[in-house]
Amino acid sequence: MSRAREWSLARQLFALQITVVTVVVAAGLGAAVAQAEHSTEDGAESRALSIAHAVAATPEVRDALSSPNPTTVLQPHAEAVRTATGTDFVVVMTTAGIRYTHPDTTQIGKKFLGHIDVALRGADFTETYTGTLGPSVRAVVPITIGGTVRGLVSVGIKRSAIDRSLQGQLPVLALAGGLALLVAAAGTWLVNRRLRRQTHDLGPRELSRMYAYYDAVLHAVHEGLLLLDAQGRVQLVNDEARRLLGLPADVVGRPVTDLPLGASLGKGEEQTDELHLTGDRVLVVNQRAAGGGSVVTLRDHTDLQALTGELDSVRGFAESLRSAAHEAANRLHTVVSLIGLGRVADAVEFATGELALSQQLADRVVEAVEEPVLVALLLGKVAQASERGVELVLDPESAVPSGIADPRDLVTIVGNLIDNAVDAAVAAPPPRRVEVAAWVAEEELVLEVADSGTGLDAEQVEQAFARGWSTKTDERLIGRGLGLALVGQAVHRHGGTIDVTGDAGAVFTVRLPMRARVTTP
Repeated sequence: MSRAREWSLARQLFALQITVVTVVVAAGLGAAVAQAEHSTEDGAESRALSIAHAVAATPEVRDALSSPNPTTVLQPHAEAVRTATGTDFVVVMTTAGIRYTHPDTTQIGKKFLGHIDVALRGADFTETYTGTLGPSVRAVVPITIGGTVRGLVSVGIKRSAIDRSLQGQLPVLALAGGLALLVAAAGTWLVNRRLRRQTHDLGPRELSRMYAYYDAVLHAVHEGLLLLDAQGRVQLVNDEARRLLGLPADVVGRPVTDLPLGASLGKGEEQTDELHLTGDRVLVVNQRAAGGGSVVTLRDHTDLQALTGELDSVRGFAESLRSAAHEAANRLHTVVSLIGLGRVADAVEFATGELALSQQLADRVVEAVEEPVLVALLLGKVAQASERGVELVLDPESAVPSGIADPRDLVTIVGNLIDNAVDAAVAAPPPRRVEVAAWVAEEELVLEVADSGTGLDAEQVEQAFARGWSTKTDERLIGRGLGLALVGQAVHRHGGTIDVTGDAGAVFTVRLPMRARVTTP
């Protein structure tokens, strides 16, 4: 394995960026040199052309062409112009290309080396050509008198002179390129330094492996996970959180206040194992600050809460049986003592009276309620209420057909309403009484629970079904204020409604539509 592959991602990017910057600067420097060369050559052509035009328009030159010996006039003039302008040659010639002037006097009278056809047609031009002085950039301009070309002027600058001018610019270009490379390298180093901090100097394979592990863990955990930024927008959500909250695919980037539980989560306050209700779930929520935002975890507590409710019911039944066992023992001792005293008739009357009373209550409940789970719940609640000094009464006109709703939801609704009613009755002066009624009206099952408590004011009625609301003043936190919220959740799940009145004792009326009926085998 090569050493380069062991470099961190930041180092690899730094090396790559330096390479790219060097190539770009080198390419830019090359382009600048080429541009400078082109500009220098264009400048030389323009300068030669301007000087040639000036010589061709000079009266002294035009007059000399008509003299018997033009060279005697033109040679000194041409050399003076060449010296003054810094060009390498100024040649005046005939239309046949025979030189009148030249820096090398031995070349006077000889034929000009270069093209003159365009100038003979009355137009000027420039070209690069190798003559007696070597390669040069030259301009050729016609001398026109009376509309006729009477001679030609050529002004040239040798390539070596142009190259020397270009070489004088190279140090400046090289310095500019070096400064550009230095600035780019410094910027790249600063970016690399920040990148190293953000990636913890990890290599690409390490980052890729970490991402794979992170993604696998994120989607494998059985807890819902939400990551929120400092503005309360969702930045990350896993599959379980989508399922628990019923989130859409485009949830990332949306404010958390748009989501279920958003009113609570949007406050940004830390939460530890708090119970919250959505439309059909009971969720345990934890929220912690992290990295300028917050992390929210969600656990599904729905089934556990249902089982807890059933366990509470079973525990209540067990307590009722225990109490009943004590009562039965007391009654049995009483009956035995009466028989021992020879009062058999009184013993029979006492025993049968107690049995008739219990059987009458059981018969009334069984006759009114066809749902066996609800029957068991009501009988258990009667015993529990009796132990706490509260009379629980079932309206004799009550009738609950079987299969009207999920039995577990009925236990949640009726059980929690009775528990709250008994608590309210216990907290009020005697007589303490709870009345339960149930009937079917207009394709709806109506459940009504009334207590002899102090009732609820308008504000309490409005808050009664909010999670965490309770009229109880003890310091227990677990489950407190959740019963009525669970009732509201179950009723909402069945598409029903709840009405609460609280003038003289609270009356809770639940209506469940018949279309939610569940057929039992």
